[in-house]
Amino acid sequence: MPTEQQIRAEAAPSFTHKQVLEILAGLMLAMLTSMISTSVVGTALPTIVGTLGGQDQLAWVASATLLTMTASTPIWGKVSDLYGRKLMFQVALVVFVVSSVAAGFSQDMGQLIAARAVQGIGAGGLAALPQIILGDVVEPRERGRYSGYIGAVFGVSTVAGPLLGGFIVDNMSWRWTFWICVPLAVVAFVVIQKVLKLPFTRRDTKVDWWGATFITGGTTALMLLLSLGGKEFDWNSGWTYGLGVLSLAMFGLAVVAERRAADPILPPHLFRNRTFVLTSVASLLVGAAMFGALMFLPQYLQIVKDMSPTGSGLMTLPLVLALLVSSIAVGRFVSRTGRWKIFPVVGMLLVGLGLFLLSRLHVDSSLLLVGVDNAVLGVGLGATMQILILAAQNAVSRADLASTTSGVSFFRSLGSAVGVAAFGAILANRLTAELISLAKAAKLPLSGGATPNLGSPKAIHQLPAPVLEIILEAFTRAMSAVFLVGVPIAVLAAVTVLMIKEIPLRSARSAAPAPTADPAAPPVTVGR
Repeated sequence: MPTEQQIRAEAAPSFTHKQVLEILAGLMLAMLTSMISTSVVGTALPTIVGTLGGQDQLAWVASATLLTMTASTPIWGKVSDLYGRKLMFQVALVVFVVSSVAAGFSQDMGQLIAARAVQGIGAGGLAALPQIILGDVVEPRERGRYSGYIGAVFGVSTVAGPLLGGFIVDNMSWRWTFWICVPLAVVAFVVIQKVLKLPFTRRDTKVDWWGATFITGGTTALMLLLSLGGKEFDWNSGWTYGLGVLSLAMFGLAVVAERRAADPILPPHLFRNRTFVLTSVASLLVGAAMFGALMFLPQYLQIVKDMSPTGSGLMTLPLVLALLVSSIAVGRFVSRTGRWKIFPVVGMLLVGLGLFLLSRLHVDSSLLLVGVDNAVLGVGLGATMQILILAAQNAVSRADLASTTSGVSFFRSLGSAVGVAAFGAILANRLTAELISLAKAAKLPLSGGATPNLGSPKAIHQLPAPVLEIILEAFTRAMSAVFLVGVPIAVLAAVTVLMIKEIPLRSARSAAPAPTADPAAPPVTVGR
């Protein structure tokens, strides 16, 4: 772990507030582009399947992007060290745009899945590199005032994606769900090309190909297991055990490769840094709790409350507004004081409270109550997400900034995948049990066996009243179990943050003068 003097000796390039805002605008446009394109497709999937066919491959359309995005995130951080932040950010944008256009022109499900997999690679860069670039542009103390805006992008995309998807499906071709964000990506590319000027030192080093191969292989196997388990194959099956063993073997080989690499993708010394380890664990838990709620709350609104996809998207506005206000306010306070630890602790406790309140919802709960519960959840998430990355960046040297940022982002994405898979399994199992129990108590036959196919929300609400009443009650109880499981996860995240030693955020004013340049050092290329 670097000493405070070593950390402070590395000053960030000097940018004015106006220049930082211009750079931030480009970064936020790129992040908004990737996040919206990820969420917008969900609304259009039934229409896409109706056009292209391949119902049996539906899970792969969503899983392909999530898989490659998570696997590529730590790779982007290292290649940006080797080839420059600006260049790699623009490469990620180009990969994302080209694959999005290709997805829109897909003629069958195979082409669409392949395009979505490539799209995920670009999205991995757009998830990690903005945080890394912001870390290069401003010191941690000043970074707090800007990181809140990046956190707010997540909230905006959460609502904008489903709303935009519903509008496109109703009024345009489904292909525009992939094309609609291309103009935003082009604007982001132009803005970054114009305003981002970072010094870049060419380094004579080798790419850690073995580390990249084993990290990607282990992540891919794990993501396949989490994304397709219980859908494409049973949890208790040869596929499950085979992918689990393969994932463990790959990660074990990755540890060996990283220890031997001259310039590893995830430097082993980071795992001796207490702050990096604990913020990574906390981020994994945050990802699990957050996506466990956000992925399944719309199902409650559409199935139990009989709301349209657009209506259920609008019901997340309290969460988004609370997250927006919370992230900006916390960021500004952290910038003024340099103190950060209290916010993720309180934030995760609020996330736990929000999940507990959501678990208390009933079939006849008012939409006002749902909105209030959402707002509590939003305040907690806004106070947590960006602060954890900020704390990790503050605890390492500038040389480890990219690896640290992409590493923490990787664990949050991994937690999201774990949360979606685990909560989805809990929901399915609990729903089946509740349906059987309630149907038996009401002396009604339950068609479809032990795992009935309930159909779309519209089809459910066309069922006879006695059957509909049982289904809505069973689904509400199952959702309650899902939200309750998230409560201890959120509390555990708060406890994890409590274990982190708070290092006050450093600023340029407190940094020591930068060392005199070595005449023998490699040449510096500006603007990369």
